[in-house]
Amino acid sequence: MSQFPDALWLNFSPSLQVFDRPLLKVLSRQLTVGQWEYSQTQDEPMSIEIALELLHDYLTQGDRPIHLLGHGTGGLLGLLYARRHPETVRSLTLLSVGVDPAVDWQSYYYNQLQWLPYSRPAILTRTVHEIFGCQSPTIVQQIRRRFDRALSQSLSLHTLYHQGQLFPGGVPVPLLVCGSQNDVIIEPSLLQGWQPWFKDGDRLWQSPEGGYFFHYFYPQQVGEQITQFWDEGVATKLKRSRLTLLNRISPNTRRLIS
Repeated sequence: MSQFPDALWLNFSPSLQVFDRPLLKVLSRQLTVGQWEYSQTQDEPMSIEIALELLHDYLTQGDRPIHLLGHGTGGLLGLLYARRHPETVRSLTLLSVGVDPAVDWQSYYYNQLQWLPYSRPAILTRTVHEIFGCQSPTIVQQIRRRFDRALSQSLSLHTLYHQGQLFPGGVPVPLLVCGSQNDVIIEPSLLQGWQPWFKDGDRLWQSPEGGYFFHYFYPQQVGEQITQFWDEGVATKLKRSRLTLLNRISPNTRRLIS
């Protein structure tokens, strides 16, 4: 299928897409990048399983494995999918996804809403300030409205009354984890926690700044890390596959194809 993309960005927050666009523009200079979007109404049940099934229905239409990428919940879904269907995934890139993959800005928001003596709008404004730092009142209000819509339109493991959890673990495909050293949501310890789960070829890269949406502020630097990983990571995987093949055949045949 010639129209099937080389890489697929997973998005669960239509109102927050604006923060992904600069990076997608950078990546699209290297490969064909598609976007897979999932949104829901307040009347629909929160179900990761439904999203996984719909994603699998789409990916099985392709004729080759694909690079999966996602930020936050999008990365979480990519992680769960790659564990379940590694044969359709060429590589996985996670942005702002810690070793506890359920932690995201919504879990941070609901935790504050539960324990701090402030109203919902005040907590949401506080969350925007902590994620984006000092911004003008106009920009803060614009971002807060986007966050407010995301709370009602986005798939999430979290509500005010329930905080979802998932066990940490690796993935059987090449993995790149990216984050920011000054992120108040996915702190550096959650990024470093991936190290015991890494296999040969997996990588961790941290931006010095940028916070939870570091890919919005530094799209060029993040894009360079991802495309380098695609080039070198996939080459390493192909080399390992060739070595595995050589080890399975006879010495005489091995000399003929070396």
